[in-house]
Amino acid sequence: MTEALRPQPAACPACVAAPSAEAIAEAAAPKEARLALSVPAVHCAACISTVEKALAAVPGVKEARVNLTLKRANIAADPDLEVAPLIAALDAVGYEAHELDVGSLSATETDKAGRELLMRLAVAGFASMNVMLLSVSVWSGAEAATRDLFHWISAAIALPTIVFSGQPFFRNAFAALKNGRLNMDVPIVLAIVLAVVTSLWETSLSGEHAYFDAALTLVFFLLAGRYLDHRTRAVARSAAEELAALEVPRAIVLRDGAEVKLPVAEVAVGDLVLVRPGGRMPVDGEIVEGTSEIDRSLLTGETLPVFATAGQDVSAGEVNLTGPLTLRATAVGKDTSLHRMADLVAVAESGRSRYTSLADGAAKLYAPGVHILSALSFLGWLLYSGDMRTALNIAAAVLIITCPCALGLAVPAVTTAASGRLFRKGMLIKHSTALERLAQVDTVVFDKTGTLTAGTPELTNLTVHNATDLQIALALAEGSAHPLSTSLTQAARAAGVEPAVISEVSEVPGYGTEARWGDKRVRLGRGAWVGAPKSKMTTAWLAVDGQAPVAFTFTDRLRDGAEVAVKALQDAGKEVILLSGDNTGAVEELAGRLGITHWLAEALPEDKATRIQVHAVANKKVLMVGDGLNDTAALTAAHVSISPASALDAARVASDIVLLGGDLSPIAEALETAKSATKRIRENFQIATLYNVIAVPVAVIGLATPLVAALAMSTSSITVSLNALRLR
Repeated sequence: MTEALRPQPAACPACVAAPSAEAIAEAAAPKEARLALSVPAVHCAACISTVEKALAAVPGVKEARVNLTLKRANIAADPDLEVAPLIAALDAVGYEAHELDVGSLSATETDKAGRELLMRLAVAGFASMNVMLLSVSVWSGAEAATRDLFHWISAAIALPTIVFSGQPFFRNAFAALKNGRLNMDVPIVLAIVLAVVTSLWETSLSGEHAYFDAALTLVFFLLAGRYLDHRTRAVARSAAEELAALEVPRAIVLRDGAEVKLPVAEVAVGDLVLVRPGGRMPVDGEIVEGTSEIDRSLLTGETLPVFATAGQDVSAGEVNLTGPLTLRATAVGKDTSLHRMADLVAVAESGRSRYTSLADGAAKLYAPGVHILSALSFLGWLLYSGDMRTALNIAAAVLIITCPCALGLAVPAVTTAASGRLFRKGMLIKHSTALERLAQVDTVVFDKTGTLTAGTPELTNLTVHNATDLQIALALAEGSAHPLSTSLTQAARAAGVEPAVISEVSEVPGYGTEARWGDKRVRLGRGAWVGAPKSKMTTAWLAVDGQAPVAFTFTDRLRDGAEVAVKALQDAGKEVILLSGDNTGAVEELAGRLGITHWLAEALPEDKATRIQVHAVANKKVLMVGDGLNDTAALTAAHVSISPASALDAARVASDIVLLGGDLSPIAEALETAKSATKRIRENFQIATLYNVIAVPVAVIGLATPLVAALAMSTSSITVSLNALRLR
């Protein structure tokens, strides 16, 4: 018995026997809370270990586990543990983190579909092997009662197996027919059902031939193709769902001067909301009190924080960096800018789903053709022989032998081989039709911050400063978490600079850091704060009393392989475009460095998606490469899309392909591999067509025995698979 429920001495026997109300309430209270953090920078086993150890060291954390695929940390903690200490702990070890709303995420992240397919494939494989052994005896000459016994045993194995393992095909065929259309599963189901019915009829009449083995082999090969198709992509959740999960689940509302923590759903327009440093904006609003700097990089792609003070508008999802802010909510819930972005993504996702794959195109021709051919064979033999049994057997043979296995494997075999090749190059294919769409690309659109660049400022003029200025600047920079200060600190420390001795250090939110150096006031921060002139470059200014301000200039560091990727794409005849939410100067400078002639700066998420749609209207096939929340709508609107592994969850889910490493150079090679893969898919369809030209007449004239059908299906499937392996 737990301590809370142990009886205590009391005045009455009833009180002694029964636990107190407080004890019952305590026992019923939740013992732990489940929290989720998005950790975009996690990319290897060392990262997982570092993040899990940092989280486990936070008081109140019971367990922390990192999912590398989702780049997410799942934490079990005490019910009263806040998220802020967890984010701070990860920031201290160099990992950016954002809270996710657990309630908005999928109830389960296990690959149920994959496990189900694999289980059905295993059952079909085991059953087909056993029935094939029985069939060998029949083919070897078993007759009369022995043959009938083997057929009935085969039926006993095949019927429950087909009912269980064939469910994916039955469900898809029923859904297609219910909506008045045909897909590849309709002739497959018809072939299976007709083969089983014919076989049962033949067995009951002591017939010579039964197709139980062919029906099971058909199910096995098709399930193998379906499973290969499933394994070529990650189980992609909706990007819109991920965006919704990034909305802050709770907000601090000021009511009668007191701080009240409420679910965001209960915040109303006009409420005063407090956002502390390090917190994300839970609503759209206007700042009514406070001065700070805001990180908009996730939403707009702006590299550097922007100054924020009373009267300025902010959007849900932006991060408050340095000082507490009080907002008056102007839009909440579904009306926020973040939620509108999720709506854009949902619309774009539905548009992409209208893409017709090569397999679907083949199914539109194959399904009615096979049905017509089988029906004509049935009618022809019925009229010729007058024997319903013979006509039905030949119709079943036509359906079985007309190569559904080869067609079912034509695409999955190629995409699996191509995906393996690209995976070794550092690219993960998520979507089943991504390779086909990638092969059609003629225009490539890049985001800037976090995609072509690392998204971190890099000091460019360290060597031009004297030792004293460097020491003072380093001392001030170490007192701030601002990205420019962090970059300056790293560069100066790497150069062996030691900080000056300063006192009275204080950070002025939104402006910079100041202190006393001897008897002089020193400042490091914005130009307007220290009386420096405006600069076109990203600059932090150092001001010492009695001296002119000194400029420390920064640039955004290029991501590895950016120059190689852009040049290779241009050499291949692709149009390369740069779209960024960053300021004009920074975008123009980067475009010049990379030789990109078409670029657009200060683009909002809606602007990026609109530009992509304009290209689509002009019949351009656009590849979008981006990493931020501001790119999600454009990623889903593009013909095909790629995100780096360091991208935020929502961007990775919205994309078709994930770039696993930090190097962009494999992108150009991926386009060539996609072209080769599409060529192999078409070759596989040609092989299947040639096979049908030979095999169908054999079936129509009545020579397709179960043995011939099984051999023909296996030969066509193996040929298609070997052709696909040429991609490796």
